[in-house]
Amino acid sequence: MSMAWTIMLTGALVAASCGFLGCFLILRHMAMLGDAISHAVLPGIVIAFLVSGSRDSLPMLIGAAALGLICTFLIQSLRSRGVQNDAAISVTFTFLFSIGIILVSLFTRQVDLDLDCVLYGEIAYVPWDTLSLFGNDIGPKAIWVVGIAFLLSLIVVGLFFKEFKIVSFDPHMAAALGIPVLLIHYLLMGLVSLTTVASFESVGAILVVAMLTVPSATAYLLTDQLERMLLISVVAGVLSSVLGYGLALLFDASIAGSMTVAAGSLFVLAFLFSPLHGVVTRRLIRRRLRTAPEQS
Repeated sequence: MSMAWTIMLTGALVAASCGFLGCFLILRHMAMLGDAISHAVLPGIVIAFLVSGSRDSLPMLIGAAALGLICTFLIQSLRSRGVQNDAAISVTFTFLFSIGIILVSLFTRQVDLDLDCVLYGEIAYVPWDTLSLFGNDIGPKAIWVVGIAFLLSLIVVGLFFKEFKIVSFDPHMAAALGIPVLLIHYLLMGLVSLTTVASFESVGAILVVAMLTVPSATAYLLTDQLERMLLISVVAGVLSSVLGYGLALLFDASIAGSMTVAAGSLFVLAFLFSPLHGVVTRRLIRRRLRTAPEQS
């Protein structure tokens, strides 16, 4: 596989997996959870380094994923006790991020261990970071890691789609129907944490946070049905990856930044011209309604 196809495939997998789960975050008004997790995982990375004594990806991923789950648990605990959603997210991730900074300053002063070197990856380097199985090169690590995380999300959401759907739209009705609302919540948060951490190392925080929110927000403007929203968010994510890579080549710019700009451009088009909620569309409809009585 060529370098260009590898980068676009990696970006498409990240965008599709993040956009897929981002739909549920948008519906539950928790769109900034990905940004919170991106900061909150720092203590887990430092602890994983202190325990393992190495900067290998596996212990870092385990440590980061554990702190991602703790972050979501703390946010949910604060929300259930009356703290506003945005305040719960802000307090939790700033608290955990500060602990991470203190741990870095205390225990890893002589080691190049920070968000820039551990988590904020560069998608352009993906083709050279490969995995080996029984001595054979099986391809870029990012494609395998993000692909497995996406496959896991598809399987879990597919198995419990009805529960995810009802909990996202009306948690009170879900509880009345006997659906374990809290279990479904933590299942979703676990998938978000796993996908976020799996993607960070390869493509960087900006792209992950953007893809968790922008493609799903674009899909939200284009349809009122969850099934279509999930499909549109995946398609919008893949388009953002391909168009963004083209922009990066055209302007010799950052690939992750260009993919994010492409996703934002698709959102603006949906915001203006969506058949359901587009600003231009609604103005045209209102003008048509005003002129209809005059013509009749």
